[in-house]
Amino acid sequence: MPPRLAIKDISFFERQVAFARPFRFGAVVIDGTPQAFVRVEIEVEGKGRATGASAEFLVAKWFDKRPHLSPQETVTELRRSLLIARDIYLAHSGLETAFGLHAACISAQIEACAAEDIPPLAAAYGPAEIDKAILDALLRCTGANFFDGMAANIAGIDARLSRDIGDGDVTKLLASRKRLERVAIRHTVGMDDEVEGEGGVADARENAGARYFKLKLNGDPAHDADRLIRIGHELATLSHDYRVTLDANEQYSDLAVLGALIDRLDRDAALRPIASKLLYIEQPMPRDITRQSPLGALARRDFIVDEADDSYDAFPIARALGYRGISSKSCKGIYKSVINATRAARWSAAGEKCFVTGEDLTCQAGLAVQQDLALGALIGVTHAERNGHHYVDGFGDTPAAEAEAFLAGHPDLYTRDGGKVRLAVHDGDLLTGSLTTPGFATSVHPDWSAMSPLAEPIAKNSLEKAV
Repeated sequence: MPPRLAIKDISFFERQVAFARPFRFGAVVIDGTPQAFVRVEIEVEGKGRATGASAEFLVAKWFDKRPHLSPQETVTELRRSLLIARDIYLAHSGLETAFGLHAACISAQIEACAAEDIPPLAAAYGPAEIDKAILDALLRCTGANFFDGMAANIAGIDARLSRDIGDGDVTKLLASRKRLERVAIRHTVGMDDEVEGEGGVADARENAGARYFKLKLNGDPAHDADRLIRIGHELATLSHDYRVTLDANEQYSDLAVLGALIDRLDRDAALRPIASKLLYIEQPMPRDITRQSPLGALARRDFIVDEADDSYDAFPIARALGYRGISSKSCKGIYKSVINATRAARWSAAGEKCFVTGEDLTCQAGLAVQQDLALGALIGVTHAERNGHHYVDGFGDTPAAEAEAFLAGHPDLYTRDGGKVRLAVHDGDLLTGSLTTPGFATSVHPDWSAMSPLAEPIAKNSLEKAV
């Protein structure tokens, strides 16, 4: 039986991270963001207490893109999501498995956040970060590494939140998975990034030798096609083969506009360096329009959902609309990623092409990138978008001693270069060997004394009552 545990304490911290260059995706440009850190203390039945940790950027205007909200208001939503989740998790009495605790709390979290006009994707952020820290503590307490622990289903993941599969399907998937020793990076090309020449997409100093590229779109078919032609011209000069994915971040307004881009990809010879290497197109339309718009003939290309993945039934809904895949992001929930990987394996075994991808939400070096990388290496994500090493200067303003500790604990994943500790990319790949340490993919916890407590915004409904 999976071990049962009780939550004793949950603490939140944050640290500002400056970007080395602006990052434009969709309609927003960010040049820095706070990183949230979670510290959890648990007591495991018959084994004692342990502390776990997780981290993730508080990224503006991704979880909630509604135009009437400012970037700062969307960051405030994520802080509220964490704080609401803490209250719900701490209020849960008695012993539970790690997944059982998540399953017992997630509905209350969605409901409480909805009362503050926080949408489901942002609502899931708080439980996602707490769940990662709980799993880290559980693995440390039992002396297990992430891959062995998950193979044995130490978290007790079952199908109670996803009735289209069975408990045995989940157990079978976890028991069959072997850690990927290498995961290829997929180099992100933001809308404001250089295309040609020095610092451009084909510059090995810029792309770290990547064989996979993720190209951002802005929702204007003509503009996007012209930019993709330029990018394709550069990628065609690479000395090695490559593959690309396209990400619109909900910017295509409807199927007709999206169809104009697909038609160009199918017919324009100048786009062949992109079209012939294209793996899939990610989240082209707004999440609400996505749910109302079967892809129809456009499904001749492979599409995935990302921002529309805001519930445990999102993948089956998307599949019925013609989507073939869904993204895995630890900020959306590690357990949902496992469930979706189970679905993809089951559907694929029946002869249908279905898959889970690795899409990175600017995971910073340290806890965030390691835990997200381990999750992908577990569920079979062979290449993953990695933003953190590209848009942040190594560990950024992380205290030097903390960065050095991560380098010492994970020497295959980091390197010292130009006076900074940075992510180490080996022939376009990240290595996962050191992630097998006891705990959730990390032998190191951050320096809690070198960050500030999480800013605690007042609940929106409390403000309305005060007015």
